[in-house]
Amino acid sequence: MQEVVIRRAAPSDAGVFLALVRALAEYEELDPPDADAEQRLIADGFGATPRFESYLAEVSGEVVGYAIVFETYSSFLARPTLYLEDLFVLPTARRQGAGRALLHYLAAEAVRRDCGRMEWIVLHWNELARGVYRRIGAEEMQDWCFCRLSGDALRRMAEGAQ
Repeated sequence: MQEVVIRRAAPSDAGVFLALVRALAEYEELDPPDADAEQRLIADGFGATPRFESYLAEVSGEVVGYAIVFETYSSFLARPTLYLEDLFVLPTARRQGAGRALLHYLAAEAVRRDCGRMEWIVLHWNELARGVYRRIGAEEMQDWCFCRLSGDALRRMAEGAQ
């Protein structure tokens, strides 16, 4: 197995980062970010006040995957949580250890930051990823439902119309 290098993405990586985000959208059969969203991703990831951190996985000097993380906070643990928003490895580069290397790197980062846990969500149909997560000891949270307010519902709630 070839060595996998994990590194924090730099502003000069914005193009490859966006290409990987588009590849994830294609893999998940979702619409990719439009031009405005891509500009927000660059500003929010690489601007003066980043809203998230991104990390890249390289094999033989080629970027093959990425992860996006940010911190949330657990009031019950009274510690931060490292939340993994995206983890993606190009299908052509799988089974080379890049995904596992990203998870290892981020878990070490969570420990370094004194986080109480690391969390993420996974699509039900993505059995490949779910199998990897089970093998590393991740627990699927059966008692919790993932909820989302977006679009018109979010605006109505913000306006007090709900």
